Amino acid sequence: MDIAQICLQLGPVSASGEGPLYGQIVAALRREIGAGRLEAGMMLPSVRALAEGLMVSVITVKRAYEELEREGLLSTRQGLGTFVSMQGHERARAQAEIAIRRAFHDVTAIAKTARLSEAKLVSWLRDAFRTGET
Repeated sequence: MDIAQICLQLGPVSASGEGPLYGQIVAALRREIGAGRLEAGMMLPSVRALAEGLMVSVITVKRAYEELEREGLLSTRQGLGTFVSMQGHERARAQAEIAIRRAFHDVTAIAKTARLSEAKLVSWLRDAFRTGET
């Protein structure tokens, strides 16, 4: 996969986007690794190449790569590059599951306060899952 394809997969990174630039890159890489679109063992673009492709500073990409390396999603091999770690997909998926469980807990608490039925919540979840609405 070339740099242009990876940049398109990650989506736009913008100062007007949600959160800091490095955080947007971290979130996009987590998403792509968790979905399996960036596979274990895949070499990522160099810090400089990704920075140029996303039109951000080298420091921004370096910080994103370092955070994902600390989380175990990426591994860097001196002189070779940065790779999606062999456990990256499983870890990203586990993190997503934790976030989903927290969101379900929060939604359930709100629904109980509003006295909404379980059936109503399940119906909304099915609709959102089918249509992709959030």
